[in-house]
Amino acid sequence: MSHYRYRKNDKVLITDDVDPLLITGLTRLGYQCDYQPDITLENAKEIIGTYNGIVINTKIKAYKDFLESGKNLQFIARLGSGLDIIDLEVAHGLGIYVLSAPEGNCNAVAEHALGMLLSLLNRLHQADREVKAFLWHRERNRGTEVDGKSVGIIGFGHAGRAFAQKLNGFNVDLLVHDPFINLTSLLTENQHEATLDQIQAKCQIISLHVSLNPTSRHLIDHKFLQACQQRPILINTSRGAVVKTADLVMALDEKVISGACLDVFENEKPETFSPDEKIIYSQLYQYDNVVLSPHIAGWTVESKRKIAEVLLKKIEGLEAEK
Repeated sequence: MSHYRYRKNDKVLITDDVDPLLITGLTRLGYQCDYQPDITLENAKEIIGTYNGIVINTKIKAYKDFLESGKNLQFIARLGSGLDIIDLEVAHGLGIYVLSAPEGNCNAVAEHALGMLLSLLNRLHQADREVKAFLWHRERNRGTEVDGKSVGIIGFGHAGRAFAQKLNGFNVDLLVHDPFINLTSLLTENQHEATLDQIQAKCQIISLHVSLNPTSRHLIDHKFLQACQQRPILINTSRGAVVKTADLVMALDEKVISGACLDVFENEKPETFSPDEKIIYSQLYQYDNVVLSPHIAGWTVESKRKIAEVLLKKIEGLEAEK
């Protein structure tokens, strides 16, 4: 990686909505901020060559052709954690620093995952609709407690650890799997390192907190779900492509799993659904034992500011190297 070549009045393109703290902080550091939260990927690619830095979210895919158009790019700042929207190998080869802020929204993701789980277990999503329709069904909305369950956490980065912390007061047995992290110093009481086979055998709840890469794409498929022995609830607040949607629908049909909490999906643009996708997602949307949200797990008032704070601090660190 080449040394950071900051120059006063370097230009930064901000391509999504950010907390004003980030713009104020960058301006204080001497950057010229061009705030274009509604810019499209195509338009960003046309003008990126004139900028030294860019702040992006999911709509900007910083792949090879985009990065090569950024002749003066020194850094990419990702609003959040997922780096699958950036070709890291190309960025590294071009000497572009890649910054992200998983510390900024991990608590939001953890709270959202727990909220979805509690809603599903206590049938709050269904009971709410029924009461508003003047229906009063107590017995069929009898809930299930988290207490005493075995919970599998796959992926133990910032979000996985935050979710584990939220579960500390629930008297659960936590089985943790992450082949990319040394878990020895991270696990606390009632947290145990486990293989995927052990999670499939023992856990009534399985929560996904992995990045999207070749090893995690369609990690949760027909084979994985069929091997689950406790009919678990599946929670996915990581990346949609980690779960093969058609196989998940099949598992719900066959009652291989007890339910699902999904904040992310393989296709998050309903207007682009293929005929087959329309069928699959229409089926998914019909289940009473499924809770869904539109990729908002990390999308809180607090996380918006925290992400800005984290990225500004990391950009300040680059600036200090000049």
